[in-house]
Amino acid sequence: MPLTRDDKTAIITDFGKDKKNSGSAKVQIALITKRIEDLQVHFSSHKKDHASRRGLLKMVGRRRRLLRYLKRTDLEDYRTLIAKLGLRK
Repeated sequence: MPLTRDDKTAIITDFGKDKKNSGSAKVQIALITKRIEDLQVHFSSHKKDHASRRGLLKMVGRRRRLLRYLKRTDLEDYRTLIAKLGLRK
């Protein structure tokens, strides 16, 4: 299920500096994380959907690259973001 407009605006206002800051790395990582979580629910009932699984792997790779960029440029924001999203344990 795709992200609704309300979900997107909530994520953008939560992770961005204002409502129009949708291009920052933190917002992009949060949006991709939400889409990945939704796809994981999808795969629990559709185990043989390999086309969507490929899209999932591409999203995971994109999130990994963005996280690497954020870690390189702003380590403190990186640490707060992964704690807020619950990515690393």
